[in-house]
Amino acid sequence: MPGSDTTVCLDCGWLETRTARGRREGWCVKRGEPRSAAELGELPCSDFKPLETTEALPEPSARPARRPAPRAAPLFRTPDPDGLRRFLRDEKDFSPRPKLMSEREAVRRFVRPGSYVGFELYGTVRCPLSIVREIVRQKIGGLRLLGQGLMDADYLIAAGQVEKLDLTYVGYEAYGLSPILRRAVEGGRIELAEWSNAAITWRLKAAAMGLPFLPARTMLGTDTLARSPARTMRDPYTGLPLALLPALTLDTAVVHVHRADRLGNGQIDGISGFAVEMSRACRRLIVSAEEIVSTEVFRRSPERTSIPYFLVDAVVRAPFGAHPGETCGLYRRDEPHIRAYLEAARTEAGTQRYLDEFVRGVSGHDAYRRKLGAARLKALRAGAA
Repeated sequence: MPGSDTTVCLDCGWLETRTARGRREGWCVKRGEPRSAAELGELPCSDFKPLETTEALPEPSARPARRPAPRAAPLFRTPDPDGLRRFLRDEKDFSPRPKLMSEREAVRRFVRPGSYVGFELYGTVRCPLSIVREIVRQKIGGLRLLGQGLMDADYLIAAGQVEKLDLTYVGYEAYGLSPILRRAVEGGRIELAEWSNAAITWRLKAAAMGLPFLPARTMLGTDTLARSPARTMRDPYTGLPLALLPALTLDTAVVHVHRADRLGNGQIDGISGFAVEMSRACRRLIVSAEEIVSTEVFRRSPERTSIPYFLVDAVVRAPFGAHPGETCGLYRRDEPHIRAYLEAARTEAGTQRYLDEFVRGVSGHDAYRRKLGAARLKALRAGAA
């Protein structure tokens, strides 16, 4: 670096200066090895050469013969950007009107058999489980599902209501992968297509932008790409390979927020996942909220409104609507409940007993909260402070 006694990598600046055997030397943090000033000044840095070369995305004939190529998956929702636009123009009511209703009414009106449904969450954060449990209770089947969650996907799969799944990840972090999903896949009860988390987000973004696809570099050179219906092309400007990610339009999306008003405006505190993209890539949108507040709250800080009212079809009041997951700043995750659930989920019989007790066996979300008990919920809220 001009005017400095320290030489750094011209591409990334990743350099520590360490003292070794009485002398100072450059140390490449990326590779964990000593590097001379000449090596650090090379252009380009060997660590930052593009990965998406012909070697990273070989032609089928060049694939190693040590194992068969993964089976490509079908596309469960054909991109139709103009169809979504026509629906929003002709069928959606954008007027500022009261939309507050029970979870039972919201699901009955806006979730149909065979629908493509998506739930927005981040791990166990803000999973809209009050709505998921109601879908199970109403036995709405034949669903296509955006599978990037945890208990939302597991409940519906265990209840036999999912036929097709665009999968990113259904697992419980340190607790491991979902035994419910494993049994369903190995038993041939659901059909899968695989994507990365980034790919699913960009598919929703393409739909929100009114595009049939977005190009990206995610999944290239991996079996995830080979097990998905994504296609590839060479960039006409650089020659680099690109993955073409088809737009994903949902029939119904469900997003859990910290607060909403009766019109449908919604605010999210903390991590927002892909609520913005999903809420703009669906025909119908159900918002469940920890609390219902006055519209004046949104007028005071409109920049915090992640979801504007005109996108929303139903607003459902659902305190502790993400339980046994957490909602940032309001209540923490119920670890004992999750551990008990995962213990039950080890077997099919145990899973069904859990659903009978905590999903099918309660009449609605208010009854679910009463079953948990006020003391337990109060402790979870205190733990988030």
